[in-house]
Amino acid sequence: MKSILAGKSILIVEDYPAMRKAIRDMLYSLEADTIVEADNGVSAINAISKTNFDIVLCDYNLGAGKNGQQVLEEVRFRKLIEYNCVFIIIAAEQSAGLVLGAMDSKPDEYLTKPFNAQQLFVRLERNLLRKDLMQDIEKEIERGNLSQAIQQCEKLLTKGNKRMRTHLLKMRAELAILVGDFDTGRQVYYDVLQERDLPWARLGLGIIDFQQGDLHQAASEFEDLLREYPMFLEGYDWLSKVHEAEDNLQEVEDVLNQAVDLSPQCILRQKKLATTADKNGHVEVAEKAYKAAVSLGKYSVYKSCSDFTNLAKLYSKTSNSEAALKTLADMRQEYVNNPEAELRASTLESDLHNVSGNEEMAKLSLQKALSLHKQLGSKTPKDLQLDIARSCYLQNQSAEAEAIMDGLIKTHIDDEAFLNDVRRMQSDIGMENHSEVLIQTTKRALVATNNKGVQLYKQGKFKEALALFDKAMTVMPDNKTIIINMLKIIMHDLKATAIDEEKLLRAQALFKKARQINIDRHKLGVLQMEFSNLLRNHVSEPKV
Repeated sequence: MKSILAGKSILIVEDYPAMRKAIRDMLYSLEADTIVEADNGVSAINAISKTNFDIVLCDYNLGAGKNGQQVLEEVRFRKLIEYNCVFIIIAAEQSAGLVLGAMDSKPDEYLTKPFNAQQLFVRLERNLLRKDLMQDIEKEIERGNLSQAIQQCEKLLTKGNKRMRTHLLKMRAELAILVGDFDTGRQVYYDVLQERDLPWARLGLGIIDFQQGDLHQAASEFEDLLREYPMFLEGYDWLSKVHEAEDNLQEVEDVLNQAVDLSPQCILRQKKLATTADKNGHVEVAEKAYKAAVSLGKYSVYKSCSDFTNLAKLYSKTSNSEAALKTLADMRQEYVNNPEAELRASTLESDLHNVSGNEEMAKLSLQKALSLHKQLGSKTPKDLQLDIARSCYLQNQSAEAEAIMDGLIKTHIDDEAFLNDVRRMQSDIGMENHSEVLIQTTKRALVATNNKGVQLYKQGKFKEALALFDKAMTVMPDNKTIIINMLKIIMHDLKATAIDEEKLLRAQALFKKARQINIDRHKLGVLQMEFSNLLRNHVSEPKV
């Protein structure tokens, strides 16, 4: 019988030569024939960028530089590994914090040292079989062909593979949620829980409640889950989302604090805790989390200059100008010739000079910030634009501030969390409710545009409806509601009339835009499924 490792390309990432040799010898004893080695995180990523490995065995502690968790996060973020790659994190330690931190990045397995060839074989065999079974489904998902993915999943379920049945049911429920088929998703989770109390199934029920807008029931589901499974970190993330949707920031902070205590190595969770505690005025919690984000970011793909400036802003709020300026100096050293970093620094320096009474330096720093903002244009992050507007208000440059606020509010009018940030900023500088008129006016204009567009759509005037939304997009280019409505109209037009390449390309561009501005996947699911079906039928149609 052919070995399961024969012909598989394998990467060993381990900083100790003796351990690399031990793992290599184990693999050769299992009849592996293609093995590459790397002794640090950077070398590992370089190797993965050049070769499509079937298996990566990566130690967690890799000495100075990136650790195994950060290697996995980066290769996933940069899409350097295919779905069928089995990624196993190996570690000598078994502390809860380290294990949970490593599992946060969702490796296929977590293997503790010492282990033998048989233990390694069992892990590899299990995951290779699972990947092989699920790869067709994953390929269809990657292509956006959700209906084909569902069909493939149901086909495999009918074959009665007992070893993989649970994996397939989990996938089937997740696909149901993606396409908005919440009844099917809920039933699959119920059926699973009838057989066995699995935390991911309970989590899934809470996610469905959340997606359907039943925040109270979702919170109850997640709270019950965490009482039974307090180490299930995804439960904390989803419970924090519920509280965030309700704008209960104290509850968000409390939940994230619990998760960070369990797993302090997750940089994204530390960032969220920091900004939430900052908004709540809890300086010590925010400072600790910002410092953690800066430290974790040193070798992380999720590093950001905003972590430094957020920490510096916190120091400025507590009148610790020296610490704020030192943090900005550290950032400039880390982000040399980075326009966004320099823009963030200049904006904060303007505030620091303004507080110290140095009006001339404050004015010069703000002018530099406005110039850099003009260069970056739409690439300036929304939180940074809000900071620039704040500085303009404080230095009596109202025209510049109002222009920035006008664009921000119109672009993000359907992002209630950001609108709350706008309200908090203006309240902090004594301008409470200043932008409320613009917010409400913009909301009414969006509703009117939507209503008119839907009316034209129902009258069969598709071109007129699209033209209306096109015009609205010039004012609100990243508005999620408008993009979703445009996709709905194009889908109906494609189904009702002859399909042509221009319409298909337009739809593809809108789907790409929707992903870029992070429209929830479940809101796109049905539309994506309809589009993939249209594409498939279009391709299969005989050419005359």
